[in-house]
Amino acid sequence: MKRTIVSLAMGTLFLGCGVPKSQLDAKALEAENLRRQYGDESEKAKALDSKVAQLSADLETAQKERAKSEEALAASESRRQELQKKVAELSALNESLAQSKEKLEKARAELEKKSEQYESLAQSLKDEIKTGKIELSELKGRMVVKMKDKILFSSGSVKINPEGQAALVKVAEALKDVPGKIVRVEGHTDDVPTDSKGPFPSNWELSTTRALAVVKLLQEKGVPAERLSAVGYGEFHPMASNRTPQGKSQNRRIEIVLAPEDQAPGAKTNSASR
Repeated sequence: MKRTIVSLAMGTLFLGCGVPKSQLDAKALEAENLRRQYGDESEKAKALDSKVAQLSADLETAQKERAKSEEALAASESRRQELQKKVAELSALNESLAQSKEKLEKARAELEKKSEQYESLAQSLKDEIKTGKIELSELKGRMVVKMKDKILFSSGSVKINPEGQAALVKVAEALKDVPGKIVRVEGHTDDVPTDSKGPFPSNWELSTTRALAVVKLLQEKGVPAERLSAVGYGEFHPMASNRTPQGKSQNRRIEIVLAPEDQAPGAKTNSASR
């Protein structure tokens, strides 16, 4: 309606001015075309605005996703570095453990390494060791010849029986040729009390007297007296529990300890002799 009025008004204006109708029609057509072009351009502008808005929203979303990805990447890199650090720490620990294990193996091998003196003594006493009369051990240069008391003594007695004498003669023969060692005879008992009114009021006296008996026999068979000593420990250094007969039997024993000469009573150390 509005367009019609405008056209009539323009026609009246041009008619009033004496403009031909054909020109008026042409102008009207031109005006209509311009109006349509304007409408088309407006629609295009609206479409472009909508597209720009969508692209802006997409860009914002993409930027947010990129920020999240960068955060995730940074976190992943931090985690990777942390894991690398852990791996390095574990590798260092593993290397340290390997070195410690190697040192322990060497130390154990050194401890278990038998000396020539041990091998010689074991060879000399091989028959007694084989029959179980004697047990031989060595640790850090300290050799121990262990003999169960039943091989040496009858129950409650301090007199060495014939079987024990024969075994000790073999021990004495072997010990005479072991240089640089003191020979300490140690007596041990189980925890069964002795008769307090008898010749041995306690296991102290019994263990010490038995050790002295062994020392005297070793001396008689050629072991130098200055290398010999005796000590009694009673029941106070058990090898096993005294609650069983087997344990008591293991605890009743004589141990002949071969130790370095510098452990002899009154021996001077290097520092004291300077």
